[in-house]
Amino acid sequence: MAETQDVVELILQDHRRMEDLFRQMRSVEADRAAALKEFADLLVAHALAEEDEVYPALKRYRNIDNEEVEHGEHEHDEGNQALLNLLEVEEVGSDEWDSKLEELVEAITHHTDEEERTILNGARENVPMKRREELGEAFLADRERHLKDEPGSIENVRRIVGSSD
Repeated sequence: MAETQDVVELILQDHRRMEDLFRQMRSVEADRAAALKEFADLLVAHALAEEDEVYPALKRYRNIDNEEVEHGEHEHDEGNQALLNLLEVEEVGSDEWDSKLEELVEAITHHTDEEERTILNGARENVPMKRREELGEAFLADRERHLKDEPGSIENVRRIVGSSD
């Protein structure tokens, strides 16, 4: 269990874990397929929990830019498409796999950087700690609920991408 309940810190912890998994997926010594599975599950569960619990609550704060929150949701769609493109490559470590991995890294890194600078900094500055902890608890519960269902399976990611078109 995470030491903090602050939703900002919890989201940042997930972002750092995703970066660790990117390093593993790039490493020829690592179990790249296992890293991809963990990454896919975490990415989908994380994004769904943000969209279910965090983003709607943050839109209620005057000093948090609603356009940035909506842009974050759009970037989740782009990340899911990039994830699907990688999941559909048959041979882990092939040139195509490496190419699709870099596209995924670029999409997710762009999103996490932007989200951290705009949405999360806005939340840190404008949302009282008590409320951030309530949101953190809701975020964790929703993320854990999604993780139980293997949300990063290729079938589920196809369904998510298809529903966002």
